[in-house]
Amino acid sequence: MRYISTRDKNTSFSGAEAILRGPAPGGGLLVPESIPKLTAAELDALAGMSYPERAGYVMSLFLDEFTRPELTDFARDAYGPAKFDGGEAAPLRKTGEGENFLELWHGPTSAFKDIALQMLPRLLSASLGKTGERRDACILVATSGDTGKAALEGFRDVPRVKILVFYPRDGVSDVQKLQMTTQEGGNVGVCAVNGNFDDAQTGVKEIFSDEDFRARLGGRGYFLSSANSINWGRLAPQIAYYVSAYCDLVKSGEIRRGEPVSFCVPTGNFGNILAGWYAKKMGVPINRLICASNENYVLETFIKSGLYNKRRKFRATLSPSMDILVSSNLERLLFELSGGDDRLTARLMKRKHDYRVPDEIRARVAETFRGGRCGDNRTKEIIGRVFAEKRYLLDTHTAVAYGVLEDYRASSGDKTATVVVSTASPFKFCASVMEALGESAGGGGLDLIGRLEKLCGIRAPEPLKALRGKKERFTGETEKDGMREIVREFAERG
Repeated sequence: MRYISTRDKNTSFSGAEAILRGPAPGGGLLVPESIPKLTAAELDALAGMSYPERAGYVMSLFLDEFTRPELTDFARDAYGPAKFDGGEAAPLRKTGEGENFLELWHGPTSAFKDIALQMLPRLLSASLGKTGERRDACILVATSGDTGKAALEGFRDVPRVKILVFYPRDGVSDVQKLQMTTQEGGNVGVCAVNGNFDDAQTGVKEIFSDEDFRARLGGRGYFLSSANSINWGRLAPQIAYYVSAYCDLVKSGEIRRGEPVSFCVPTGNFGNILAGWYAKKMGVPINRLICASNENYVLETFIKSGLYNKRRKFRATLSPSMDILVSSNLERLLFELSGGDDRLTARLMKRKHDYRVPDEIRARVAETFRGGRCGDNRTKEIIGRVFAEKRYLLDTHTAVAYGVLEDYRASSGDKTATVVVSTASPFKFCASVMEALGESAGGGGLDLIGRLEKLCGIRAPEPLKALRGKKERFTGETEKDGMREIVREFAERG
């Protein structure tokens, strides 16, 4: 299968080349030239498979340069008990009638990004051999909190790869920051950006678009690649857990085969929920994809009106991984819903995330997507209420999704069985969760992990508890316009 640019369909790459590149030349994103289909018989067969087998099967439909056994072996290695609690990569937790949580945070960094970022290094390393690429990869990542640590952990000491992560200096939780700044590995780097996530993401995109800079790095033996969700190697593994969740619902008897299910997804950069849309187009009976926003509700506005306008006040919230005003992966959806109109996509993207889509695209968005928002005060109320009523502890991002789902059901009357995509362990956001439970968050940081364990009677993830006593390795910071120099110095460092 070939991968084409959202802004120039004449630009295409193989799957392995797409994984190595990340974004397309000229700033576009790479998408599959066609979307493979899953038959009812295949879905039945998948229901009887383990999670690694399901992941290998789904990814093989998109990456035909890789064999299914090869991808399944990658998945067994990525999602085994050495990496994920009990070897459960994406378990479903039922909490009520038609109410389930897809827990994606049982991996080494306690966030959903582990699902993709334990797989991507394996895909990228194999792609180096499949393409005959002689240069080494220099991976750049902009993170709003979770992607950075998951990427650092996934690529730690991977041969022929260096990885540099930029994060907003004051835009991540204490635990998220410590996870990154204490990262081990000889090929890793971390730098704070004096700004918000959009500043860091824009800076990385500008570096990727600078052909002269890329050429200079190439002369030193490096090519740039990405571990953000702009890389198709991130999205393919995420599609698998939507397929898997549907199979688990059928297998458990929660729904009958062919009966629709909806997903409510806490959303920032639009990659997670976009993976659900690809699963729907493959044939998974998905009814609604409910896009949950916090107080940075640019996506809710877009879904309801067709207007995307990032020119609004940026708000730092209790759900920092969603504090995003520029949702990069929306570009892929616009391309797909326009019937592959690369000229339209390019024209909209030139508006710098201030545009209104044609009515026919807005109507196609409304066929599947719904949008809502949940502010900080209600987020805390939901965490406290759900724990009191169900003894189920939510992190701040998953709580946003739960609140938006409540609003959607109240306004629509839709009783479709629904899965809330749970994206992070509550122990990554101890201060906010403690306050939501009516407790003081004094002391901050790692001191709160043990207190929250005792309060709730829930064991915190071992990788988070292991942060105590670790020395910070990376304390540097830069302005946005200094990011190129940081990248150059990092690539040239031995």
